[in-house]
Amino acid sequence: MASESDLIFSELIVLRCRRGDPAAPGELVARFQRPLLYYLRRLVGTEADAWDVAQETWLSVFRAMDTLQNPRALPAFLYRIGRNAAFSHLRRRRELPDDIAVTDAVDDSQSIDDVQFAREAAERLHAALGRLSLAHRDVLTLHFLQDLSIADIAEVVGVPAGTIKSRIFHAKLALRDLLAERSES
Repeated sequence: MASESDLIFSELIVLRCRRGDPAAPGELVARFQRPLLYYLRRLVGTEADAWDVAQETWLSVFRAMDTLQNPRALPAFLYRIGRNAAFSHLRRRRELPDDIAVTDAVDDSQSIDDVQFAREAAERLHAALGRLSLAHRDVLTLHFLQDLSIADIAEVVGVPAGTIKSRIFHAKLALRDLLAERSES
């Protein structure tokens, strides 16, 4: 979850961008470039493609800045635009998998917190993330690595919060299985 200072930063930077402050776009990019690139890299597969998609994302973000109704929702706005740009990139290359529209069913008695992970080495975790379906990699990256709330992820992905909870639950199960499989070999 975003801290109060993060929310205030988002609100102020959006207002400054809208007012034409020449330093604001650079500060916005400096704050979000690294996490955005990490997220895009998880979606598109290569560093070079992630940089290309990031450029498209920033252009779209600055063009659409005036349409953002709640400036505190800047991170969700940014990641939604990035996600859309990544999916457009994958579609152009005919690499968008069919599994992105999956709706995983989850028993109401289950909780996304039921699946626990011990701290894994970063290399193993990143390698396992790369083997997950795009739908699962997408929500895990946004939730755990970008620290977005369930509601923000639902806004980014464009599905109900319950679907996001379900995807996170199933993604954690799949990730656990991949990590266990890797440690057995």
